[in-house]
Amino acid sequence: MFTALFACWTALVALVYNAFLRVTISVLSAGPVPKHIAFVMDGNRRYAGKHKKMVHEGHADGFEAMRRMLDVCLRLGVQCVSVYAFSIENFKRSPTEVEALMSLCKTKLEELCQHGELLDKYGVRLNVIGRKSLLPSDVQEIVRKAESATRHNNCAILNICMPYTSRDEMTTATESVAQLCIDGKLNVNDISEHDIEDHMPTALGGSTPVDILVRTSGVKRLSDYMLWQVCDNTQIHFLPTYWPDFALQHMIPVILAYQRKIWTIEPKAR
Repeated sequence: MFTALFACWTALVALVYNAFLRVTISVLSAGPVPKHIAFVMDGNRRYAGKHKKMVHEGHADGFEAMRRMLDVCLRLGVQCVSVYAFSIENFKRSPTEVEALMSLCKTKLEELCQHGELLDKYGVRLNVIGRKSLLPSDVQEIVRKAESATRHNNCAILNICMPYTSRDEMTTATESVAQLCIDGKLNVNDISEHDIEDHMPTALGGSTPVDILVRTSGVKRLSDYMLWQVCDNTQIHFLPTYWPDFALQHMIPVILAYQRKIWTIEPKAR
């Protein structure tokens, strides 16, 4: 009896949430929608400690939050979503945590690319951005398969940054431009910031400039994430919520702040 009542209650809650989501998305999408939102998904470990969970369970809940936010962004019409999944510096964490994270990445990438999943449903191209050669060989193989399976999708983009730092990204782009000069395809005196930008993995993957960057957990720093991409006209939001708890109610004020900016500040600038 109790099980049946609980199942009915769960179904009712899901129904109400989906109705609320549809109405909210409809209202928000009536205004200007950002093209590119980037997330620093911070607070998984502190969330796990708060809820007396294992660290890997906190990371697993964090992935579900990513899936939830990706769904919201895609319904809203956001063209590109970028997430900071794993820093190069994270390899300094305990071998047990790193191994658990790599296993989770492997499993969840496979899930994301299954037929009928979010990427397939919304026509999303997946780009894994970072020093991929540092990943275990089995994870590298899954990354290749995931990118290949979604390469034909052209409705939206998901950038998963792992293992990534912005300094490494800029160094790699600079090396690519230097190679053009060595090969005689570019004059060293003609190098501009646009040449560097054009060789950023985000640009190579077709991403638009970042309109909004959100970092959860209350920490107010960028942690070597997209330093080049957020240097011009990007709204940055530092929110106290741990990433696994991040949900639609936290996203609404972020979108409204962006729309206020478009409606008030930018017209004056023009």
